[in-house]
Amino acid sequence: MVNYNPKEWGRFLFTFNRADTVRKLLPVLIGVGFYAFIIVHAIELLGLAENPHLKNFSFMHTLLSFVISMLLVFRTNTAYDRWWEGRKLWGSLVNNTRNMALKLDQLLEPSQAESRQFFRNMIPNFAFALKNHLRQEPIEKEFTEIPSFSLQTLHLNEHIPQQIALAIFGKINELQRRNILLPEHLVILNPEVQSLMDICGACERIKNTPIPFSYSSFIKKFISIYCLTLPLGYVSNLHYLVIPLVVFVFYVLASLEVIAEEIENPFGTDANDLPLDTICKGIHKTVTQSFDHKLTLEQPEQNGSPKAGFRYDR
Repeated sequence: MVNYNPKEWGRFLFTFNRADTVRKLLPVLIGVGFYAFIIVHAIELLGLAENPHLKNFSFMHTLLSFVISMLLVFRTNTAYDRWWEGRKLWGSLVNNTRNMALKLDQLLEPSQAESRQFFRNMIPNFAFALKNHLRQEPIEKEFTEIPSFSLQTLHLNEHIPQQIALAIFGKINELQRRNILLPEHLVILNPEVQSLMDICGACERIKNTPIPFSYSSFIKKFISIYCLTLPLGYVSNLHYLVIPLVVFVFYVLASLEVIAEEIENPFGTDANDLPLDTICKGIHKTVTQSFDHKLTLEQPEQNGSPKAGFRYDR
């Protein structure tokens, strides 16, 4: 994801980063400009610029401009909704993993070192596994192994986030059977545990359900035909000046479609996609800190002093 200051106008006007659509569309823009030059030059050579039928061709673009603007507004709004929903889902994952870690940290005694270590590593492992699952990347480099759950325990050709979520719930159920956790503790922990796969399923829905093919194909054809016929409609009035006009109009319309294509799947590695690597590292940091610091209640001093409060123990 691109980090920027929205108040820096100069950066937006005079710099082109890898997320800018100019870089992606530059070869196409050159081709459109060359096409417009050939059409305009041929019309000028044949003396058709003053043809009344050709002059009336511009009315088609006037009528269709409203239609194409409405289509592109709907397209970009739909794509942004998918991007924002993905961000809300990962924001929920951050909150729920923190809450799960805080609850387990207080429910598990320091003597339960093995169980605390399990949740300390497996909760961040789920976040990394979900990120790599959505990107279809291997998890080996970011998976933290523990004695009770190693990388060999996973079936790498199957649904890895589900396996980790199952292990987390299984560990909580095991602790309840051993009377380390009480039945009411499961009620407290259930919303966070259940949310893991709820968030995973919602992210998969966004990733695996793109904009319908017919709709996306129609928009691309519409933009192409609209721009390729612009020289015919405005050559009578603008002559060779219609060439930069066609290039600019195509740049604006095609850029909206390119941006929508990029953000409709917000879980990838494009410049405008969600910063999932940063979010996962944040989850790992906060969950680790929750289990590394133990919140205890300070007892009053023996001389009757009212001193009391909380302190963090390493």
